[in-house]
Amino acid sequence: MSPPPPDGAVAVDAETLLADAPAGHKRELRLWLCMLACANLIEGEVRRRLRLAFGTTLPRFDLLAQLDRAGVEGLTLGEVSRRMMVSNGNVTGIAARLVAEGLVARRANPADRRAGTLSLTVRGRREFARQSAAHEEWIAELLAGLTPADQAALHRLLGRAKGGARAAIGGEPA
Repeated sequence: MSPPPPDGAVAVDAETLLADAPAGHKRELRLWLCMLACANLIEGEVRRRLRLAFGTTLPRFDLLAQLDRAGVEGLTLGEVSRRMMVSNGNVTGIAARLVAEGLVARRANPADRRAGTLSLTVRGRREFARQSAAHEEWIAELLAGLTPADQAALHRLLGRAKGGARAAIGGEPA
């Protein structure tokens, strides 16, 4: 979290600063900055709560989530890295600590000794179930200012925004 502003000054986010910017793409920039500010605010609070409630980090939680989704067959380090959109090196260290704690099992791949498979242990599944239940409650609390209809509309609009962004960068069509 960033430190409070000095001497009673009001913290101003980039979206507010942009309000007086010259015309042009101001509307799109303000929207982007608002989305980013919301995501950063919620992510920061989730990180704080994971640390306080479970003594863990968001990357550890994310790795456990990927393995939970994969089921008993598990994932290679490369697959986890791609799903988490981080480097193999980042995943390797986190995975090693989770293995040492008994939350994750590493199995050798007989076809390729360099590519082991990670999966949750029974203890890991139990611990992730506890963490994910709390996480779900936190997200509901943090988004409680939106009605169910607001949430549905925002979800639909963000889906369209994601499709448009993908189309603009040459990905899948909008």
